[in-house]
Amino acid sequence: MNSKTLKISVIAGLITAGLGGAYSIGSGNALSPAQASAPPALIAPAMAATVAAPLTPLPDMSAIVARNGAAVVNISVTGTGRNSAEMSDSPKLDPNDPLFEFYRRFGVPQQRGERPVRGQGSGFILREDGIVLTNAHVVDGADEVTVKLIDKREFKAKVLGLDKPSDVAVLKIEAQNLPTLKVGSAANTRVGEWVLAIGSPFGFENSASAGIVSAKSRSLPDDNYIPFIQTDVAVNPGNSGGPLFNMAGEVIGINSQIYSRTGGYQGLSFAIPIEVVMNVEAQIVKNGKVQRGRLGIAIQELNQSLSDSFGLKNSMGALVSSVENESPAAKAGLEPGDVILSLNGKAISSSSELPLLVADIPPGESARLQVWRKGATREIEVKVGAQKEARLASADSKKEAQGRLGLALRSLTPDERRQVDGKNGLLVEDVGGAAARAGIRPGDVVLALNGEPVNSVEQLRGLVSKAEKRVALLIQRDDAKLFVPVDLG
Repeated sequence: MNSKTLKISVIAGLITAGLGGAYSIGSGNALSPAQASAPPALIAPAMAATVAAPLTPLPDMSAIVARNGAAVVNISVTGTGRNSAEMSDSPKLDPNDPLFEFYRRFGVPQQRGERPVRGQGSGFILREDGIVLTNAHVVDGADEVTVKLIDKREFKAKVLGLDKPSDVAVLKIEAQNLPTLKVGSAANTRVGEWVLAIGSPFGFENSASAGIVSAKSRSLPDDNYIPFIQTDVAVNPGNSGGPLFNMAGEVIGINSQIYSRTGGYQGLSFAIPIEVVMNVEAQIVKNGKVQRGRLGIAIQELNQSLSDSFGLKNSMGALVSSVENESPAAKAGLEPGDVILSLNGKAISSSSELPLLVADIPPGESARLQVWRKGATREIEVKVGAQKEARLASADSKKEAQGRLGLALRSLTPDERRQVDGKNGLLVEDVGGAAARAGIRPGDVVLALNGEPVNSVEQLRGLVSKAEKRVALLIQRDDAKLFVPVDLG
């Protein structure tokens, strides 16, 4: 409010007060009779103080959008899916039509076979040589990925690798001197700070939405170690994979998912911290896959009752509920009922913090645990193992899925081998292309190709390379074995 406006407001207030039906400028509440009859000199200072109270302006984020919008991209994917014999919705018929009741009761059967699958998401350019980051669920299973820039240029993208546990994917487009974003720190972000998201909700490219950080280190039911940033930024389908900025214009996370009863934004959105993203990106670019440390324990959160029963003064730490046989934790002597208080000197405030800390330790290295057991603390050293390969979806497995068969496979574990009567075989983890058209499913075990038992992915690849247009796969599904003809084209 400028000085001229201020003077007019105060004068108008004084005149109104003298007339008797007065309202306070600051609150809009009626003045008492004593206030209305008081001399103007006594009322004016109070009014002036109310009018002059400092206001915190809302942040102007236009500069952040202008500076960074060019590095935010739209991602579209195409693939193929299979129709089942389910019934579609009834056609729009007049209720008097003789077929109306038939369709209402039985629906319209869909034809079996392949159908096109399309999707959209967001992403951002990390490096000017064409490295693009997005969510793994945006590109998972895609046959073709297209990256579209704000200047309307479009590029076919190669998926260097995707990591399902963190929901991070790394893409590569053939371009140079691209606009990039500056990476910030999610760890230094405070609850209550303003943040900004740019993405393509419902396909509306380069849409900006803003809010505040609602919480940090949120653990979600379906994610066992990502310490999500919770915000109230409006995030909708299509925003997935887009950047979350702080007020310095730095990326502090990738928008990943929402909590909603309707499928649309309802005030709860979650972003993957940029520290997690960059760790995954570095491993995929260097190794083509992600390796994580593993202890082999199940943990749960402490509450006041559990803390009291274990003789703890507070509810800090991670309670060990079970220990896997022959796991690194078992070999180190960890037991159910232990409470892990710290890892390598870093205190564990809640159980959700421990999995991420363990995952960041390279397999084979040792870690120091401070453990509470039977009323006393003790130090335990454990040699960290590697997470099971089944939890990863990397560039290697994706490459297998794009072969002539269209299968992503891995060797059987000893337990799985016992389930197929001790025979060798390969477990189907992902399926597409020719194998999907033939009806092979994830979870099937490939036992033989054209009568030749298969023992490794390399052997199967060699057999397929020598095959002609068709092969017969012997697979085991649950307790049944069956031959499946696959047309390789």
